[in-house]
Amino acid sequence: MKSILLISILLILGICSASAQNNETVFRKYSNDFLNIGVGGRALAMGNSVVATTRDVTSAYWNPSSLVYLPSDLQLGAMHASYFANIGKFDYLGGATRLSDSSALAFTMVRFGVDDIPNTLELIDNEGNIRYDRIKSFSVADYAFLVSYARSMGIPGLKIGGNAKLIRRVAGDFASAWGFGFDLSALYDAGNWQIGAVARDITTTFNAWKFNTSELEDAFALTGNELPDNSVEMTMPRLLLGGAYKFDISENFGGLVELDADVTFDGKRNVVVKSDPVSIDPHFGLEANFRQLVFVRAGVGNMQTIPGLDSENEFTFQPNLGIGLKFWRLGIDYAFTDIGDQSVALYSHIFSLSFNINKQGL
Repeated sequence: MKSILLISILLILGICSASAQNNETVFRKYSNDFLNIGVGGRALAMGNSVVATTRDVTSAYWNPSSLVYLPSDLQLGAMHASYFANIGKFDYLGGATRLSDSSALAFTMVRFGVDDIPNTLELIDNEGNIRYDRIKSFSVADYAFLVSYARSMGIPGLKIGGNAKLIRRVAGDFASAWGFGFDLSALYDAGNWQIGAVARDITTTFNAWKFNTSELEDAFALTGNELPDNSVEMTMPRLLLGGAYKFDISENFGGLVELDADVTFDGKRNVVVKSDPVSIDPHFGLEANFRQLVFVRAGVGNMQTIPGLDSENEFTFQPNLGIGLKFWRLGIDYAFTDIGDQSVALYSHIFSLSFNINKQGL
């Protein structure tokens, strides 16, 4: 316990030093927020409460330290989800491999985008005629590419890891950005108890934006707006904490419960614990299994207070359910999020797949 406490203190100190390195920088509260949606049907069914218990290829996203528990020599993962009545597409691809009994490496790609947006800037020609044949389409998409590494330490039960991530954001031919950042993580396994900590964007993550003003000049002049300048957008660090307990129900049945908290440092947010600058968003998940082959999951998250129709505040939350199946080398996970439309978030049906490959062959 002393070791995981030391690691957590170091992570927090890293966050504080990163946020203090330039007090004149303007940070965007929801910069790169597509990376906080979550990947994997298991995680989404458990309300994203998996920082301490993920043990597959999605560990690269949730807690890179857990990659040392990879169940095979090589594991591949994929997920596709639709949001906002199928307007937005969220896609995930990942691959992880064991380098040795005590280390692992993973590669991850995440994309969130809206495609086929009509560009009507040239709808009307120079003679004032409407020309539908001049309408073109473009996409607004965010990409993240992660390289993850994990290693077991000399202290029994302690694992550490991290991500190096490259961010690419594109808004058609109008604007684009490149970004870069790092995550650090730790995991302490004490038998039935697991404790995880992840410091995302530990050194702050930047996006260097470049605007194609030639594409925007006419439209901005007609509307009286100023052309945007090239700029750098900064993402503040956040700390993800998780604690879990695993238990046996009977010889064939087992379970686990996990409580996580997302700690942000970018100002007051509408979460359970809200202050300036620190806010804390707790979420809870549980999982039952039969011989580690069939899984039933549930979770609660996205808890917040919103104004109601009668001008009184209402407490909302997002309940989720899901199941998982493992057979041969294939894993299938399903999540039904926001059951009963209890929160402001839209409900979604989400599937994810994983496939295991060993050196001995299939």
